[in-house]
Amino acid sequence: MDIFEKIGADIKAAMLARDKVRLEALRGIKKEFLEAKTAKGGDGTLSDDAAMKVLVKMVKQRKESARIYEEQNRPELAESELAEAAVIEEYLPKQLSEEELTAELKKIIEQVGATSAKEMGKVMGVASKSLAGRADGRLISAKVKELLA
Repeated sequence: MDIFEKIGADIKAAMLARDKVRLEALRGIKKEFLEAKTAKGGDGTLSDDAAMKVLVKMVKQRKESARIYEEQNRPELAESELAEAAVIEEYLPKQLSEEELTAELKKIIEQVGATSAKEMGKVMGVASKSLAGRADGRLISAKVKELLA
């Protein structure tokens, strides 16, 4: 069962459980997946890699919206966005801890042969691909800067 089929099955389960937050988040995922499948230039399929990118983008959007709602003193809306983000995160691979991320980045830096901050671009290119979905891009960037400094 691929991730698209799993989302469909989970939508049915959320309907039966009358779980509104979960249902709303899952319907949002399905909508984004359908749009990605039918996007111009696409072949009508959605690889797991592309699905992960969509999910990461959705989580990032929800968290950013929640932050804005917090700033505008709208905690009920922020809570709703964070609840949806939590549901979406269930479909992403387990996020790396800070120690695991540091270890992975040290391996990548060694593999690429980077020795100074000038070579950050090389490291980021490899790191972004190999750690996609398992760590936030900003966190990766900050760690790479720290390790190359």
